[in-house]
Amino acid sequence: MNDQDRVIIVGGGQSGLAAARAALDAGLRPVVLHSGAEPVGSWPDYYDSLTLFSPARYSTLPGMPFDGDPDRYPRRDEVVDYLRRYADALDVEIRTRTRAVAVRPAGGGGYFVRTDTGDELPAVGVVAATGSFGNPYLPTLPGRSEYTGDLRHVARYRRPQAYDGRRVVVVGAGNSAVQVAHELTGHARVTLATREPVRFLPQRIRGRDLHHWLRVTGADRLPRPVITRLIRHAAVLDTGRYRDAVTSGELPRREMFTRFTADGVVWSDGTAESVDAVIFATGYRPNLDYLAPLGVLNQGVPRQAGGISTTHPGLLYLGLEFQRSFASNTLRGVGRDAAHVMAALAARVDRRPRPPRQVRPAAAGAERSTPPVRADRATDGAGG
Repeated sequence: MNDQDRVIIVGGGQSGLAAARAALDAGLRPVVLHSGAEPVGSWPDYYDSLTLFSPARYSTLPGMPFDGDPDRYPRRDEVVDYLRRYADALDVEIRTRTRAVAVRPAGGGGYFVRTDTGDELPAVGVVAATGSFGNPYLPTLPGRSEYTGDLRHVARYRRPQAYDGRRVVVVGAGNSAVQVAHELTGHARVTLATREPVRFLPQRIRGRDLHHWLRVTGADRLPRPVITRLIRHAAVLDTGRYRDAVTSGELPRREMFTRFTADGVVWSDGTAESVDAVIFATGYRPNLDYLAPLGVLNQGVPRQAGGISTTHPGLLYLGLEFQRSFASNTLRGVGRDAAHVMAALAARVDRRPRPPRQVRPAAAGAERSTPPVRADRATDGAGG
């Protein structure tokens, strides 16, 4: 392999590591750029109690299962350790504390990736695998700038003890909102604020985790157009305890407040209330500022189909919500997407014309050396 086989992967979390594995399998040479201290993505920065809603057996990257009981629900620190071991097992170059700041086209259809260390790296392709944790979404509400309480996105929430004895509103109707609000009920006076009633999905059906049924029915692989028609609203995976907490009043739920005041919020019925803290669990947006020089973003959203750029050949995406399926931005689903986009890049590389190899004329009577045999492009890579 040489620089014509190099693919730069921006992001060293689950999407970036899956991309590196798929690049090896496709016969390409991946170089991973990660802004953090080690290639475990944003997982160390999630709240302390975060627990996966999918069992360990359904929460793995290609080639390496979780250790231990496959039916348990791994916690945040277990995922961090898993990704650390996965990265160690990959025989790839990973540059930590290195942030991509800009990508620009290079002659011949490739790219240059400029980093905050001053390097400009050539590559035949670029994978944008930075996820969205670095770009949390906070809705604009009247009075927000005047509010003097503690206002933050759940990306900056860590543990409930910091809210002991306080009045807290958690905004959102998804898994993170309900999980955080529920754990806060033991420490603070909490209200869950949502625009619509919370919808719950059973965690277990006929004695099996929901993810078993998603796999055996093929629902986990339904294409994006089908999924986006079927899923209109957020839903919370639940064993019953979250639904019971909401219906019993242990975790009160109110219709979303309409505006902030200096010391609190105004509810939809016009009632004003003093509130010490508001935590928004309102999702994230793609974190792709470094692609702005290419002009590939439409209001921050990339122009792509199934993870393959529709404007720039050789530019790929991983970890986007519903990129190709319901599981695209999860541990269990990103490996399939990585194999898909990397196969497309490898096919493009194979079709590109290669510059002629310069051969020194042999001396009269000298024996000509046998040209090296090109290795099979489908290497087995590493990771498990």
